[in-house]
Amino acid sequence: MADITGYVEDIKQYTGEVHEGAVQGIVSHCGIALQSKDASLVAASDPVELERVRESFLVKKLGREESEADLDAAIAAVVGKMSDERNKSRVTVYYLLAEHFGQLTDFVKA
Repeated sequence: MADITGYVEDIKQYTGEVHEGAVQGIVSHCGIALQSKDASLVAASDPVELERVRESFLVKKLGREESEADLDAAIAAVVGKMSDERNKSRVTVYYLLAEHFGQLTDFVKA
């Protein structure tokens, strides 16, 4: 099991109680990408990156069926919440999006 302490501390800056099981599940979902500094971060100013978050995470992983505009609005809300942070952790962004849509338990292993 990966050490999730740093991710939990980062997420705590943006939300109340952190579900550590969900953090562990998101870390597992991201897998090897977290070993690369570049891939472990979300480039919030890159439209291609934000489209990747929408399509790969929200649509494919979470199964969201809202319009692209609604999904983009959710991403913008999360990115806005993290505006003081230059390097936005992919785990934190994904956690906050899953929380936004009430799907944190999707990442918790039974």
